[in-house]
Amino acid sequence: MNPLDILQSFGGVARTSALLDAGISRRELRRFPSSVRQPKRGVYAAEGCHPGYFKAIMANAVLTCASAAEEYGLWLRMSPAVPHLAANHGHEPSSAVRHRGLRFPAQARLPIASLADTVIHALICLPASQSVPIATSALARGLSAEQIEHELRARRLGPALKAFRLVNTLVESEPEAEAWVILLALARRLGVSVVAQAMIPGLGRVDFLVAGWLIVEIDGVAFHSSRDSVRRDRARDNTASLLGYARLRYVPEVVWREPDRLASEVEAVLTGRLRVPKN
Repeated sequence: MNPLDILQSFGGVARTSALLDAGISRRELRRFPSSVRQPKRGVYAAEGCHPGYFKAIMANAVLTCASAAEEYGLWLRMSPAVPHLAANHGHEPSSAVRHRGLRFPAQARLPIASLADTVIHALICLPASQSVPIATSALARGLSAEQIEHELRARRLGPALKAFRLVNTLVESEPEAEAWVILLALARRLGVSVVAQAMIPGLGRVDFLVAGWLIVEIDGVAFHSSRDSVRRDRARDNTASLLGYARLRYVPEVVWREPDRLASEVEAVLTGRLRVPKN
């Protein structure tokens, strides 16, 4: 692999020490083409390099929280407007969300926090509607729930621990994870049960079963993509009604953009009254 390809394998930006460890000689560093610049001593950046990696390395930091979640491919509804950076020093740039307390080794080649630190910072920084899906998908990737709970308890991060305990590893998508947070809060307030991925005899698995008789489904991206899927959904709706279940269906956009509508409509069915969400 030639030196430029090695640099590109780091996302187009890397420290001198990392490039030397990767097998590039100091003579080869001096022969990089003009498209590779040195924005500061000890850093090489190719044209079009990864902007998040560049900002992290320039700040002697690593990506974390929502920024690292995106790199890991965790459940994240949208990219963060500014990078989330973490370091054990106080010199991160003002145009970033700053995090402290890196407790685990970052990735070896790329400026990305460990999966554990990424989740912990998300639980501290983001609302539950965003941090719970991140944590849920991280646990599905093999992250230890006991490890995260231990760290949160040891650091006395009560609000973050409270959010982490909302995680339900049975949910199967980002919008389902957000819907779970909404439905769980509603169910607790009304004193009823809510079960994710409930199995109903004669019907099959449903996304959520509230109070034992209200089915709430979150349709996927490919919802109603064919006549066969429409027929299957209608048949399931009819079967649910014949079995005595009420049913509500929502597309992900309702979960993301109108969470109050979802909560008020579910409550309306459960209680027989509609609470109109405030504008």
